[in-house]
Amino acid sequence: MPREFGRNKRVADLVQRDLAVMIQREQGTPGLSLVTISSVDLSPDLQNAKVFVTSLGTDTGKEEIVAILNTLAGHFRHLLSKKLTMRTVPRLLFVYDYSVERGTYLSALIDSVTRDKSEK
Repeated sequence: MPREFGRNKRVADLVQRDLAVMIQREQGTPGLSLVTISSVDLSPDLQNAKVFVTSLGTDTGKEEIVAILNTLAGHFRHLLSKKLTMRTVPRLLFVYDYSVERGTYLSALIDSVTRDKSEK
């Protein structure tokens, strides 16, 4: 029976927490003002990390935010190497997380259906 919170999950949580602070400190970079890390998926060998990000209320496009973060990935990896006590730090790949927007859309859709039923 696998442990509920294995090393993979613990390292993913550490990467998520530390990256969130690092991204907020990069205030000089345009477009990164309201970027939030929703989750981090680590490969089983801890070599690659897929970082899911969302942004609310920014004028910068989703693809542009991901492009900016992916260009800064080496910088963030270097900063992570100073904070984490691991032999190797995972390579970072930033991906936009559409689940928040999808959830908002589905919630609005359900509300509109229930509103229509109550009006009849």
